[in-house]
Amino acid sequence: MAACRRCCSCLRLRPLREGPVGLPGRGRALTQLQVRALWSGTGFRAVAVDLGSRSVVCLRLQSVTGSEHLIPSTYYAISLSLHLTPSVTSGDTAVMVTAVSKTKPSPSQFMPLVVDYRQKAAAAGRIPTNYLRREVGSSDKEVLTSRVIDRSIRPLFPAGYFYDTQVLCNLLAVDGVNEPDVLAINGASVALSLSDIPWNGPIGAVRIGMIDGECVVNPTRKEMSSSTLNLVVAGAPKSQIVMMEASAENILQQDFCHAIKVGVKYTQQIIQGIQQLVKEIGVTKRTPQKLFTPSPEIVEHIHKLTMERLYAVFTDYEHDKISRDEAINKIRLDTEEQLKEKFPEADTYEIIESFNVVAKEVFRSIILNEYKRCDGRDLTSLRNINCEVDLFKTLHGSALFQRGQTQVFCTVTFDSLESSIKSDRIITAINGIKDKNFMLHYEFPPYATNEIGKVTGVNRRELGHGALAEKALYPVIPKDFPFTIRVTSEVLESNGSSSMASACGGSLALMDAGVPISSAVAGVAIGLVTKNNPDKGEIEDYRLLTDILGIEDYNGDMDFKIAGTSKGITALQADIKLPGIPIKIVMEAIQQASVAKREILQIMNKTISKPRASRKENGPVVETVQVPLSKRAKFVGPGGYHLKKLQAETGVTVSQVDEETFSVFAPTPSAMHEARDFITELCKDDQEQQLEFGAVYTATITEIRDTGVMVKLYPNMTAVLLHNTQLDQRKIKHPTALGLEVGQEIQVKYFGRDPADGRMRLSRKVLQSPATTVVKTLNDRSSIVMGESISQSSSNSTQ
Repeated sequence: MAACRRCCSCLRLRPLREGPVGLPGRGRALTQLQVRALWSGTGFRAVAVDLGSRSVVCLRLQSVTGSEHLIPSTYYAISLSLHLTPSVTSGDTAVMVTAVSKTKPSPSQFMPLVVDYRQKAAAAGRIPTNYLRREVGSSDKEVLTSRVIDRSIRPLFPAGYFYDTQVLCNLLAVDGVNEPDVLAINGASVALSLSDIPWNGPIGAVRIGMIDGECVVNPTRKEMSSSTLNLVVAGAPKSQIVMMEASAENILQQDFCHAIKVGVKYTQQIIQGIQQLVKEIGVTKRTPQKLFTPSPEIVEHIHKLTMERLYAVFTDYEHDKISRDEAINKIRLDTEEQLKEKFPEADTYEIIESFNVVAKEVFRSIILNEYKRCDGRDLTSLRNINCEVDLFKTLHGSALFQRGQTQVFCTVTFDSLESSIKSDRIITAINGIKDKNFMLHYEFPPYATNEIGKVTGVNRRELGHGALAEKALYPVIPKDFPFTIRVTSEVLESNGSSSMASACGGSLALMDAGVPISSAVAGVAIGLVTKNNPDKGEIEDYRLLTDILGIEDYNGDMDFKIAGTSKGITALQADIKLPGIPIKIVMEAIQQASVAKREILQIMNKTISKPRASRKENGPVVETVQVPLSKRAKFVGPGGYHLKKLQAETGVTVSQVDEETFSVFAPTPSAMHEARDFITELCKDDQEQQLEFGAVYTATITEIRDTGVMVKLYPNMTAVLLHNTQLDQRKIKHPTALGLEVGQEIQVKYFGRDPADGRMRLSRKVLQSPATTVVKTLNDRSSIVMGESISQSSSNSTQ
C-alpha cells in the first residue's frame, strides 16, 4: 500500500515505488497524487490501490455519528479514480457511497435491500435541462448501474438477514475520463465492510477492456471507444467471482475467458486494500436480533412428511410449469395443516420457509445424485425450440421464438435517423452516450406467468433484461444503416430466460426485416446446483444445467446468461446467489453455453439462415433531394412553411444532410410518391436556367421599387432585384428617373450568385461601357432534383 501523510486539508498519496510509475506501451507516468478532503476537522482514513501500474483507486472513509433514534454510525466511502493523462494529474471522478441498515427486523420475507445510484448534473459542471432545473427521476443508466451494484453485494449478506438496508451512491464529480460505475461498486464494498452491518465482504470490482488484442484494466472513456470488450467483474476473496456483466464485439471465447481471469486477478488487490483499511479501523459487526432461519425441528418433521411426495412430483416428467406448481402447492397446504397441530407456536412464515427448504433440498438432490431434471432432460439438453418469421405482413419484421414454455414475440420497426435516441448534454457529459439508432425494448406483462397485475411503466427488471438483449444484438447491426431500428420483445409466456429468448427472437426478426446483420445471434442461460462442504466452507460438488427452467433458477445457485454468434460472444450476465464461485466453474459454464448456443443457431437457421435480400414492399423508403443553394429558401419556405406542410400532408420526415442535400424519409412507398409529387408541384414554376458567368442577358422588368427594379431573365423564374446602384453609371434615387417601366426589356450582365445567400448578382451599369457585348440565349435547364432512393444493394454491400 502507498505511504501517506496528512496536512490540515488534504492527503497526499504516493505510488508504491519511488519515481513515476510507467505504463507499458502507453507513454504515461504516475507521479505524486493529491486528493483534497471534502470535510475538514474530521478523522479520515485512506488507502491507495495500484492495479498493476495501470490505474489507481483511492478509498477514503469518514465516520459520522448519528442520533440516538438512528443507526449508531453511518459510513461514507469515497472512491476516486486517477486521471491518467500525460500531464500526470490526479483524476477528478468521485463517488460517495453510504450504507444504512435498520436495527429492527423487517416484516418482509426476503432481503429488503435497495441500491440507488444517482448522477448529479453538478458533478459534470452543468445544470439540469428540464423545466424545474433539478434532478428528477432515474435515467436508464442510473437504473442499470444500480442493478449491477445490487447483484454484486446482495449474495454476501447473511442468510435470513431481513433488515431494511439502503445503499446510496452519489456521483460527486466526473472528469469525463474515468467511468464512475465501477468506483460505485468498490465504494459500496468499502461502506459495507467498514460499517457494523453484517456482511461477508469485501469485494472488489474492475472493468476490463480489450484493445488490439490486449486486456486493459479500468480503461478510460476514450480507450473504451476503441475497445472490443466491456467487462465488469466483481470478485470476492480467494479469487472467487460474485458478479459479471459484459458486452463485446463478437470476441473469441478464449479471449473472453482470458479477460475474466485478468479481471479476477486485479479485484484481489482492491480486496486486500479494503481488508487493510478494515483492520486499521477495527470494525466490529453487530449481532442481529434475529436471523430468519427455519427451525431444524420443523424442517426435519416436514422432511419426513413430504419427501416422498415431493420426489414423485419432481420426477414426474409429464408435469408442465403450472401443473407442477399446483402439485407442490397442494403438498404445502396439506403439510401446513398437520404442522399447525404439532407446532401451534410456529408462525405461518416459518412453516412455509421450512417447507421451501425441504422442497429445495429434494429438488437439488435429484440433480446432484441422479443427473436428471424435473422435465426429464439431462444436464446439457435444450428444450424443444420452435421459430417462426413474417407473422404479419404489415410489420417491417416479426418473429416468434419459443423454447419450451418460454415464448417471445419480437417485432422490428424502421424510422428515420431523426427518431434515434437523443441524449441530453448532461448524460453525454457524464456517460459519454450520444445518439443511438438501435434500441430493444422488452415487455413482461403479468399474463406471461399466468398472473394478474397492474400494467405500468418499465420496471427495473424489464429495463435490465432489455438492455442485455440489446447488448447481444448491437454488435451485428450495420453501422451505416439508413434507418433507426427499434426491436420490441413481448414475452407471451415465461418459464426461464426470457431475455435470451428475446435475443434469439430479435435476431430472427431483424433478418426477416432485411437488416443486413453480420451474423445470427442466439443466447442461452446456464444454471448451477452446488453441494457445499460445511467444514471447509467450499463447494464440494456441482452440476451445470443448460437452458434452465424458472424453478431451476429459483432453486439453483446461478443464472448465467450468455449470447453471441457462431464465432464469438456479444453479451454476458452472471447472477450468482452464492458469496462467490471459482473461476473453474465460470470457464466450464462458458464452454457449455457455447456448445448450446451453436445448437440453437442451427435450429434458427432452418427457419431463416440469412437476412432477406430486400426489405418488405410496405417498408420505409429514403431518398435525397438536391437543392441548389439559390433555391433553398424556395424549398424550405418562409419559417420552414413548405417543409412543415410537406411533412404534415404526406407523413414524411425531412432532414438536411449538407448545404445542398436534404434527406426525405417516408414510412411507406406511397408516402414517398406523395412527397415526390408535392416537391414537383412546389418547384415546377421555379426551374432555373443554366447561366454563364459574365454573359449578357435580356431581362424583363416586372416591378418598380424605390430601391430598384424587379426583373426576370426567363418567364418562370422568381424575380430578382436589380438595385439602383447597378442601373446606371449615374447616381439615381428612383428607377423612373431613367424612364424605366414595367414590361420593358433591358440588357443585364450576370456575375454569378452571392456565396452567402445565393442571390443572383446582375448589373446594367457595366454595359454602358463602349465594349462590344453579345447577348446570350437561355436553353439548358436544371431544377431541384430528387435523387434515387437508397437501394437494397448498397445496404447489403456494406457487409
